[in-house]
Amino acid sequence: MSVAGQMLETYPKDLGGVDRQKLQECLEACFECAQACTACADACLSEDMVAELTKCIRTNLDCADVCDTTGRVLSRHTGYDANLTRAVLEACAAACKACGDECSQHAEMHEHCRVCAEACRRCETACRDLIASLS
Repeated sequence: MSVAGQMLETYPKDLGGVDRQKLQECLEACFECAQACTACADACLSEDMVAELTKCIRTNLDCADVCDTTGRVLSRHTGYDANLTRAVLEACAAACKACGDECSQHAEMHEHCRVCAEACRRCETACRDLIASLS
């Protein structure tokens, strides 16, 4: 079991009706995507054609920050605010869609962009699945 799963299992109170499995999947996808986006931005900076990857780098870094923040917000359950959680998840899904779309444009030439695009798609889906379970 992942650390996220272990922490959810050991939380002493009810999660307010939040689906633990979807929450765990979203937490893991957010942190995985943040890492992938950070690494992709760094790899883009190492490419000879770095000037052509400026938008990709910016989108990677924005997505990494949003995913990391979303994962941190989702890790806190005390004083849960469904409206704030929904807004953060929507922002994360939007950032992941934008980054996934941008990285997909470079995926044939840069393997790191392909890997990152896939991580972004998984995170976007996980965020949207969790949002749907909150409704």
